[in-house]
Amino acid sequence: MNTINKISANRFNNTIEKVFGGDFMYHAIFWIVFFLFLIVSNQDLSLVENLLEQIVNVLFYGLIVYVNIFYLFPKFMNTGKISTYLTLLFASVLMITPLKTMTFYGVKAIDISVATFMNNNIKNFFLSIFFMACASSIYKIINDWSQQRREKVDLQRQTLKSELNFLRSQINPHFLFNTLNSLYALTLKKSDKAPEIVLRLSEMMRYMLYECNERYVPLEKEINYVQNYLELEKIRHKGKCDIEFEMIGEVGNQKIAPLLFIPFIENSFKHGLNSQIIDGYVDIIMNIKDDSISMDIKNSKNQAKPKAPSKISGGVGLVNVKRRLNLLYTDEYELSITETPNEYAVNIDINL
Repeated sequence: MNTINKISANRFNNTIEKVFGGDFMYHAIFWIVFFLFLIVSNQDLSLVENLLEQIVNVLFYGLIVYVNIFYLFPKFMNTGKISTYLTLLFASVLMITPLKTMTFYGVKAIDISVATFMNNNIKNFFLSIFFMACASSIYKIINDWSQQRREKVDLQRQTLKSELNFLRSQINPHFLFNTLNSLYALTLKKSDKAPEIVLRLSEMMRYMLYECNERYVPLEKEINYVQNYLELEKIRHKGKCDIEFEMIGEVGNQKIAPLLFIPFIENSFKHGLNSQIIDGYVDIIMNIKDDSISMDIKNSKNQAKPKAPSKISGGVGLVNVKRRLNLLYTDEYELSITETPNEYAVNIDINL
């Protein structure tokens, strides 16, 4: 018997969940509070009469509300059949009103005729039921809008999470391969720089894999990641080019979206220094304020390859980077990318 009861209870709970979603408790609380309000507002009746009348009221109000929000609204209003919806809603009120009137007449058990009772009360009953129907329509509109808003936000979050995971998986294979080659060469020479490469590379991998799971990360960690990347690039290029990083301002408790700057910095090497013959450079200036940060990147350009880069960071294109900025900061950022015969320049300003 216990098993049967549990199965029945689970089926009931599943049915309630299917019908009401996660709002069943709110619906129940609303009707309980509304029922108590009706009782308190009708003190002229005896307790028993008052209870019976308000039970009838709640039952018929509930009937028009749930016919509306679970059948009429989704079947007609949501499909654009507005005139049909309004007609059927009005017809439903017309049908329910006499039913409620007759039920009230039976509950009251008074001596006057049915016709007299209906003449005296049907107008008020119609208006009250019509008001509840309109109120339920407004509730449904607001609830659907709110749900769509939540779904949109959830979709944006899932998109951001997916794009961030993809970005994390796109650690430039050329950078990693060249760094490991440099590490191997330094290891053969028993250079003191080999442990430094291992340490910086491990810090970068740990940050990407374990510390970038939040929507925003401490700015200090993001800058540390950029500095590690630049130091490895300096070691890899063995002083044959000029790599400068200047930071203006103080890093405090600011937070920023993870891995936001690195695609642009990687791009400056991929399509700049890596294709240079001599005299290449990458200059980065980061200006930090309490509520904003800006970064300027300039890198030399190989004139033998004038075509502008179409991709960033191992396949993550400019479109994806801009999409992350749009989703995370909307109107709170400015991005400009310019090109001259000898140089690429990127400027990004973000309100944190």
